[in-house]
Amino acid sequence: MSNFEDADTEETVTCLQITVYHPGQQQSGVFQSIRFYNRDKLPSSEVVKFGRNSNICHYTFQDKQVSRVQFSLQLFKKFDSSVLSFEIKNMSKKTSLLVDNKELRYLNKIDLPYKCMVRFGEYQFLIEKEDGESLEFFETQFILSPRSLLQENNWPLQKPIPEYGCYSSCLTQNTSPTEMDENEL
Repeated sequence: MSNFEDADTEETVTCLQITVYHPGQQQSGVFQSIRFYNRDKLPSSEVVKFGRNSNICHYTFQDKQVSRVQFSLQLFKKFDSSVLSFEIKNMSKKTSLLVDNKELRYLNKIDLPYKCMVRFGEYQFLIEKEDGESLEFFETQFILSPRSLLQENNWPLQKPIPEYGCYSSCLTQNTSPTEMDENEL
């Protein structure tokens, strides 16, 4: 028998492709700690944290407006399924996380769709999952977008989430002019 016949079959690995954008990314270097275009291989048991604290977070942003731990991603396998999934959890007490049209407040979590837009403050992340077979590892790959992901991907434009606050409070404020009768003053 040859070595080729004895070799283990290589498994494909689930990969999260994360395209990022921030309007000040060139001037402020908010993404300078992230290695772009390389695939990072991580154990499936790892909870991947994003934030500004390099001692806790796997991926850090050089921005004081970002929480020490902003959000986390964790791999899991649904019951009676061979497909690996991710859940995303908001870890920030100050800022809500918007996943597509769902607002996550502190410690809220949801299953990550195959393709979704994740936003907080002025940060935009287009996250796309590529399925793999391995249960031991997954990979992440970051891509830097030169343009707003909302406009580039024809995502419905929404109000940005304030750096300190939540999305729903922005919706309740009426920002359009209202007509009033002079007797109402």
